[in-house]
Amino acid sequence: MPSKSAPTTYIIGHRNPDADAICSAIAYAGFKAASGQEGYVAARCGNTNERIDTILTRFRQPLPLFLSDVTPRVRDIMRTEVFKAQHNATCAECLELIDTHDVRSLPVVDEMERVLGFISVFQLGGYFIPTAKDPRAMRHVFTSLNSMVRALKARVLNMHDGGRFEDLYVKIGAMDIRSFGKNSDAEGFPASQTIIVVGDRWDIQQRSIQIGVRVLVITGGLPVDPEVEELAREKGVSLVVSPYDSATTAWIIRTASRIDRMIDKNFHAFAADERLAEVRRKVAVSNSPAFPVLDDTGRLAGIFSKTNLLQPVQTRLILVDHNEMSQAVPGAAEVNIVEILDHHRLGAVNTQQPILFLNEPVGSTCTIVADQYRRAGLTPAPEMAGVMMGGIISDTLNLNSPTSTEKDAVILRWLEEVAGVKSRELAEQIFSSGSVILSSTPDQVIRADYKIYQEDGVRFSVSQVEELGFTNFRTHQEKIAEALARLRASEGLYFAGLLVTDINTQNSLFLIKGEREFVARVTFQAIEPGELFDMPGVVSRKKQLLPFLTSILRSLHADGTLASG
Repeated sequence: MPSKSAPTTYIIGHRNPDADAICSAIAYAGFKAASGQEGYVAARCGNTNERIDTILTRFRQPLPLFLSDVTPRVRDIMRTEVFKAQHNATCAECLELIDTHDVRSLPVVDEMERVLGFISVFQLGGYFIPTAKDPRAMRHVFTSLNSMVRALKARVLNMHDGGRFEDLYVKIGAMDIRSFGKNSDAEGFPASQTIIVVGDRWDIQQRSIQIGVRVLVITGGLPVDPEVEELAREKGVSLVVSPYDSATTAWIIRTASRIDRMIDKNFHAFAADERLAEVRRKVAVSNSPAFPVLDDTGRLAGIFSKTNLLQPVQTRLILVDHNEMSQAVPGAAEVNIVEILDHHRLGAVNTQQPILFLNEPVGSTCTIVADQYRRAGLTPAPEMAGVMMGGIISDTLNLNSPTSTEKDAVILRWLEEVAGVKSRELAEQIFSSGSVILSSTPDQVIRADYKIYQEDGVRFSVSQVEELGFTNFRTHQEKIAEALARLRASEGLYFAGLLVTDINTQNSLFLIKGEREFVARVTFQAIEPGELFDMPGVVSRKKQLLPFLTSILRSLHADGTLASG
């Protein structure tokens, strides 16, 4: 596992990976580890086949991590450690959370962790500093006497129905006894809803109890006359002693108010798997300081803010055996591509910063990876050398493909010595490990190793399977052709082709489903007109077939048969 200090970087091949894509990802992750670099993980974005499994089993290597999509999503930016308030919390409790954790807003949840809304520092500020034109609001508190006592850390001398939450109004008993009570009547504050905060004013204390206030709060931690305490019990008036002065006591009492009526219930909630691109559009016009993330049951799973949406995406990729976004794992264009190792033509790829891009005209990406070991003066483990041999043998048909180079041969001989395995022996094991056509459904056959290309605005696909002879293909040709037609329709392609290569004879058959004007320009001998063509000596999709197909597209553009995309 990567160390906590090293960001994870996934080394990943193209969609529907072949042996070279899988083996080069494993080998390059091994090279990174051997050179002391941490956090590199081999990955894949498709299923394997029997030949890949044969290589990995032979050299005791696990399958790379499966990544079906790396599109940045809410889960990539959300905070799972959420500071939240319960729906029955007080202002004081919320203020303490906001101050302790330096946040502006708190989600408010019920007993089942379902989000009811948000309480923010701005709402609390509006509550504590209401307009002077509304004196009633400046005195109002919705709380229970028990909550008030806890906030004040008060000493209780008499308590009556302390657990009931109710609307109360705070007054400080600072006026002369002759005017005490008159303002309350004028302001419409019933004595039964009034909290009187007073110091050592015996007369005000007596008068408050006599008129039946809800609670009398004596401040400053002062002693209480036994006569006052006795009268409070007689009249059913709650009596508590606050350790604070009168002004501080009055303010703290207001912080004991419950937040129920302050909750902002107008909020946007999201799921963890929502795409960030869509989320950004949704929150662009929102003034909310934060957004909750809910799990499948509707419970709070995380939270994020607009600031989180502006942070760089953390996912890092190294692409091996491809450099075109149409072939990359979905979402690759939206994350950080930090390196590319490839041996194909250059495609359209944009990166956020300069990167290491190794692109060599060799037969296999594993050749490039093995060369990195040699350049660094490192010798791979025998198992890792064997994996790279498997990639080279598979992609070059054991150096029989026209894509093979002298460098592939040199590297393969070096790896033979390190792995202690002969390439001919390994090639026999790989190519006899099973027929893709016999072991797979027709849909799996055409998707086992297929790539989508784009040329001058035209999208098309070419798949390839390698067999020992054409018998299996001819037996299943009809159903494979139907699957190829379905692939073309589902992907909206101009044409879709399958190259079936006989490893023994180094010849291929080409099955195609496409527009009539395109198929008509295929100049190889037709075995079945408009569908199946004989391509003797053609074994390389990259070096032989693809240039031929793109030349047909250019000719169609040139004579106006196919308009430019």
